[in-house]
Amino acid sequence: MTGSYALNYAVKVTVRRRRPELAGLPALTPTVSRLSFPSAHATTSFAACRAYADLVPAAPLYGVAGLFALSRPYLGVHYPSDVLAGAALGTVVGQVWAGDRFQRSAGRR
Repeated sequence: MTGSYALNYAVKVTVRRRRPELAGLPALTPTVSRLSFPSAHATTSFAACRAYADLVPAAPLYGVAGLFALSRPYLGVHYPSDVLAGAALGTVVGQVWAGDRFQRSAGRR
C-alpha cells in the first residue's frame, strides 16, 4: 500500500487539481492537502483489494472499497473522476504487486 500511496502522491503533485469548493457547502471532513486528483483513499483501498484478493474473498473487499471510495465525493473532498482514477491506479498497482508476489513464490518452488 505504501507504493500505491507514493505513486498517488506523485500524480497528485503533477496534476495539481484543487479539491471541490462549493460556496456555502463546506467539506464534511478535513483533508491534509488541497490537492484532489486522484483520490488516495480510493487508490490505497483498491490496491489492497487487488493485492489480497487471492488470499480472501474478493467481493467483500471490493464492496467495502467501493463504499469507501463513494464516500469521498459525498463528503465534498473529491470529484467523481478523482475516485475513478484512484480506483484504477490502485487496481493496477495491486495487480503489479500481486503478480510480482506470484512470480517470487513460483520461483522458490
